[in-house]
Amino acid sequence: MIELAILGFLAEQPLHGYELRTRIAQLAGHARPISDGSLYPAINRMEKAGLLERRREAGAAAAQRHTLELTPAGRAELQRRLRNPAELDITDGTRFNVLLAFLGRLGDRTAQAAVLRRRLDFLEAPASFFYAGERPQRADEQTDLFRRGMLTVARATSRAERAWLREALVELAT
Repeated sequence: MIELAILGFLAEQPLHGYELRTRIAQLAGHARPISDGSLYPAINRMEKAGLLERRREAGAAAAQRHTLELTPAGRAELQRRLRNPAELDITDGTRFNVLLAFLGRLGDRTAQAAVLRRRLDFLEAPASFFYAGERPQRADEQTDLFRRGMLTVARATSRAERAWLREALVELAT
């Protein structure tokens, strides 16, 4: 998720590390806090892989600042990840939102639709947080108030997302 967000935000414009961290944190939300201990090693890996480069600039004080910028290889990697997202990027809600935030950069409506279809297929498969044997349990089967609440909210969220996905697929087909 961090690497896709780095690629996506740097495709928009070069950024300083702090600005990049702030944007990723805002996108990921409180559920997945971004620490320097995860961001900067990812930046270093990506720099070594030739996906981004650092430029030194004079800072407001005496310290130099580093601006991060995508290389052509980084732009190609972003396109590859958007076109062929990992399974976890489809099934994990936060990771899917990161993917969705940059999917417009793909520019190929057919490929965009294929990604959305994968997410829709995932959401349409029967699932639950709780099971009776192999069978997913529904909210109305829960006697526990809080589990019932989890399932009720998840069902409403899934319905809304599926409706949007269907609308988006129609729009992409026109």
